[in-house]
Amino acid sequence: MSHVRARGEDIRKYIIDNVGKYPRNISKKVAEKFKITRQAVNKHIRRLTTEKFLTEEGETRSRVYKLAPLSEWRKDYKLGGLQEDVVWREDIAPRLGKLPDNVRNIWLHGFTEMFNNAQDHSGGRSILVNIKKTAARSEMFIVDNGVGIFRKIQKAMGLLDERHAVLELAKGKLTTDPSNHSGEGIFFTSRMFDDFMIFSGGVSFSHEFGKEEDWIMERKPEDGTGVYMRLHNHTARTTKKVFDQFSSDEDDYKFNKTVVPVRLAQYGNDQLVSRSQAKRLVSRVELFKVVVFDFQEVPTVGQAFADEIFRVFAQRHAEIELHSIHASSEVKRMIERAKSGAAATDAGPKETSAPPQP
Repeated sequence: MSHVRARGEDIRKYIIDNVGKYPRNISKKVAEKFKITRQAVNKHIRRLTTEKFLTEEGETRSRVYKLAPLSEWRKDYKLGGLQEDVVWREDIAPRLGKLPDNVRNIWLHGFTEMFNNAQDHSGGRSILVNIKKTAARSEMFIVDNGVGIFRKIQKAMGLLDERHAVLELAKGKLTTDPSNHSGEGIFFTSRMFDDFMIFSGGVSFSHEFGKEEDWIMERKPEDGTGVYMRLHNHTARTTKKVFDQFSSDEDDYKFNKTVVPVRLAQYGNDQLVSRSQAKRLVSRVELFKVVVFDFQEVPTVGQAFADEIFRVFAQRHAEIELHSIHASSEVKRMIERAKSGAAATDAGPKETSAPPQP
């Protein structure tokens, strides 16, 4: 059943994305693309028209289809005493309108997690929610006037600066209030949407669906925290698929895998050469069973840096699987050198024959 639903969403997604190019013969294009009848295509078009994703003009033989116009809504809330599920039910869900169940569930998860974070952690007085929706995609801004998420993480964990806070956030399982939060909300939310961004203080953190790496960018420092989320209205993605991606079969829904963007450990043009830099990178990754170090945009690393991760840390945490991706030939050489050192250590000193007697 899920396969049938996914195919239906793929067809409707294609219609939405291409009706602007083929307003008069979209049915023909879809039928050719998916090898289905015109009658089957028309069922999808009628559904999109009924749900107000498309508009139609003209009679049957000369009918033209167009994307429905942009709609926008915004509201300011005073923080304190708000219940995110009530705000969702009374304000947000009606503004997002009719959506497939899987898409609605992603928005429910994302909005309630981010709105709750602003309430519990921002220390601000107000929060703004802004929703923009087209026939193709919906997007949401949630902005508070609090202390700023990266600044708060930096202070709570005694980190060097806000960039290091972004690195910790990218790993997952990070919370400044462990008695009330698991630290998984932002991580999983960032993986569910087509585009996800948090901007706060002098940096921003973003993730694009389908890419393992995260991005960090410098920006003009501002107070508060802003969250941006965007999702195609007819994606076949589900919350379950995202959760499953970071859990194993034996630990259903247990968050036990993380991808660590190594480049976030760099400051400016500094190369990654020291053990201190490596120790910052592996901080808290012992919380996971599988750790993938993503070396995208890291052309080289020092021997001490690689040794600290792939020999010292690996030996101390033999129960953790360590993997690397997007490593250059130079980085691979350093990793293998560190691993060979670990193998030599495990093997112990070699036996030597006794010197010949005189």
